[in-house]
Amino acid sequence: MTGAATGAALGLIGSGGALIAVAGSPPARRIRLAHRLAPYLRDAPRRSRLLDDPLHPTFLPRLLPLMSPVLLALARRLDALVGGTPSVRRRLDRCGNRLTVEQFRVEQVLCAAGAVVAALGLLGLALARGVQVNPVEALVLAAVCAVTAALARDRALTLEAHRREQRMLQEFPTIAELLALAVAAGEGAAGALERVAKLASGELASELRRALADARAGASLVAALDAMARRTGVPALSRFVDGMAIAVDRGTPLAEVLRAQAVDVREQHRRQLLEVGGRKEIAMLVPVVFLVLPVTVVFALFPGFYSLSLSVP
Repeated sequence: MTGAATGAALGLIGSGGALIAVAGSPPARRIRLAHRLAPYLRDAPRRSRLLDDPLHPTFLPRLLPLMSPVLLALARRLDALVGGTPSVRRRLDRCGNRLTVEQFRVEQVLCAAGAVVAALGLLGLALARGVQVNPVEALVLAAVCAVTAALARDRALTLEAHRREQRMLQEFPTIAELLALAVAAGEGAAGALERVAKLASGELASELRRALADARAGASLVAALDAMARRTGVPALSRFVDGMAIAVDRGTPLAEVLRAQAVDVREQHRRQLLEVGGRKEIAMLVPVVFLVLPVTVVFALFPGFYSLSLSVP
């Protein structure tokens, strides 16, 4: 009797769901006048940026809205504990990253939580194999993993900023020569920047487009370029901005200045390559002395020792 009642209930639920689905399908659903007029009468104002989700959208998009209060509280606690907010903000600007300091702290919290979960997983495997685990040692291991993961994320930000600066330095001579060519062809400073920013691609070109967007938003061109130099922190770009400011303010020739700056940056790259080559040359002596040379000596002396062993009665 119980089985029949259960089957009847399941059949009733299934049939009801099927009827609802058929009744709500487009062929069976009547379109009313209110539905036709709603898209034209609905007021949909633009959402304010102040109401945007302060969390990074790439991490666990389904779970972050539920965990946001806890994550934000932990991020604020971490920021108050470690400090260094101006340094983080400066490195984020150098990376060209639009994250806020709070979002970066949330990423550090997520990295630390992932490291703790991994450590607890390893401890669970050890317990499953019958290994005795001290609770104090387990807590210390989890804390060390969390701190290491948070510091690793901070170190990754520093490396990302350094790599971006190196890419911008590599792109700078080409951008400077293109600007010099545009200025020599009769373009003004703003027009040359617009033309080169549209044609070029890369980190430096994106920074130029951002500076031009700031200039179109109301800032002067010199102030926008100066803000770009402060964001990047590259000395060559600071000299470039100074040359552009002098050219815009006083009308001095700009093409030769840009060509000279491109030559200076190329010479700096050449010196850096020579320095790296010198360091690599010293590092290459380690495998030669400790690996290649002993093997060579063994191959050279082994036949003599072997012949001596055969001649001795």
